[in-house]
Amino acid sequence: MSLPATLNAPSTLAAIDMGSNSFRLEIAQLHREQYKRLEYLKETVRLGAGLDAEGRLTEAAMQRGLDCLARFAQRLQGFAPQQVRAVATQTLREARNRDEFLRRAEQLLGFAIEVISGREEARLIYAGVARLQASDKPRLVIDIGGRSTEMILGQGRTPITAESFQVGSVSLSMRFFPEGLFTAEAFRAAQVAAGAELEEALSLFDRTLWREALGSSGTVGAVSQLLAGSGITDGRITPEALRWCIAQCLQMGHVDKLKLPGLKEDRRAVVGGGLCILYTLLTQFGIEELLPTKGALRQGVIFDLAERLEAERHATLGDMRDHSVTALQQRFGVDTGQAQRVRQLALGLYKQLQPQAPRELQRELGWAAALHEIGMMVSHHDHHRHSAYLLSHVDAAGFSQSQLRRLADLALGQRGGLRKLEAKLPDADFVWQLLALRLAVLACHGRSAVSPQALKLTRDKQGVLLSLTQRWAAQQPRAVYLLREEAEAWTRNGALSLRLQA
Repeated sequence: MSLPATLNAPSTLAAIDMGSNSFRLEIAQLHREQYKRLEYLKETVRLGAGLDAEGRLTEAAMQRGLDCLARFAQRLQGFAPQQVRAVATQTLREARNRDEFLRRAEQLLGFAIEVISGREEARLIYAGVARLQASDKPRLVIDIGGRSTEMILGQGRTPITAESFQVGSVSLSMRFFPEGLFTAEAFRAAQVAAGAELEEALSLFDRTLWREALGSSGTVGAVSQLLAGSGITDGRITPEALRWCIAQCLQMGHVDKLKLPGLKEDRRAVVGGGLCILYTLLTQFGIEELLPTKGALRQGVIFDLAERLEAERHATLGDMRDHSVTALQQRFGVDTGQAQRVRQLALGLYKQLQPQAPRELQRELGWAAALHEIGMMVSHHDHHRHSAYLLSHVDAAGFSQSQLRRLADLALGQRGGLRKLEAKLPDADFVWQLLALRLAVLACHGRSAVSPQALKLTRDKQGVLLSLTQRWAAQQPRAVYLLREEAEAWTRNGALSLRLQA
């Protein structure tokens, strides 16, 4: 079933939040800073409860997620790829077989899925809160998910400190209330475990640094509704109110007997763990009251997607990822002159190979070229391997883990043998990016500017022909030697035939 025209119009954007407990789809329109929700779907999937002892998603858990995404796909018929952004969080950060699930999920959904880091998740949560509930006060924003808890300190629209901790309502409930039994001992043990995980955050989010505390998304919303429905508070969460909730759990003794006004059925199984995390946060961080907020991850994703589209419409503008690349260059002492030389030449060569390439792929190559030497900070020897490692493990605002891995693969492949990337070479888009980057790195190896007209690439039935101007070839015999070896390497590998004409 396709959506009405008003829902899949180009100005309409959609975000999918694949959380550890629930999957959510939000469809909205942005017009002059005004956010208008058009549709919201939520399904309890319990993906996080489907991780086995080896850290792999069970088939049953994967099927629950796939079934949900199939229903989301029906609602997204008619949407273009640039209108939709799907992000996955802690469970898929952990799952050892996540690539298998993502392959099946993307095929079913029809859109790419990005696994985002904990800090990126926190940044996007804050973006949703800050835009939908504006304030100039220094604020602490907390989001308790199924397998992680995000904490963000910020002011206005700017996140100052953002961290993610591996403790959530699902994981804590499974560990300390596995049979659904509520005991005082289990609550105490769960609070100690949550406190141990969150203790390192005490100085980062000290009580003197913020004036109001806000709670985003599932767990906070569920407890807030419970308290309001039971007449304990107007929805605000306080230590005293949480003690009342825990007392009710102990009085009932089992999750199946827990019948409280405002507590939804899909939240009963994980409310024990959520209460323990909340109580630990409020008592350890001196939070007198936690106020539920309208913004959440999915809205932050939509705002971020809108900024990306705006940057694409105005090529001179950059999005958050461009700022992150600049920050990484500064952090790792990159020779920005050389990075820019390689970037310009690589993009010029790529345009010859793929004149109609999507702008996102062009930008991706540009980022890889800008960061290809960050490994020099570790060691000049095998710096491409160090660059790949850093890009695979760094937190960079705006980037998903999936995209950082692709940049890492390009950095790894900038030099040396091609065998290390054989698993990636069937991807034609990646091959053209890699070829352009490798040729640019070799041509610029003398760390001096190279005229864009010096190298010309032509695709034909035999593969790729690399032509060099006579003048440049005569002036750069070492570069010609390296390029000839490069042509032999590609042909020997069999990924494509590269011929050199000098």
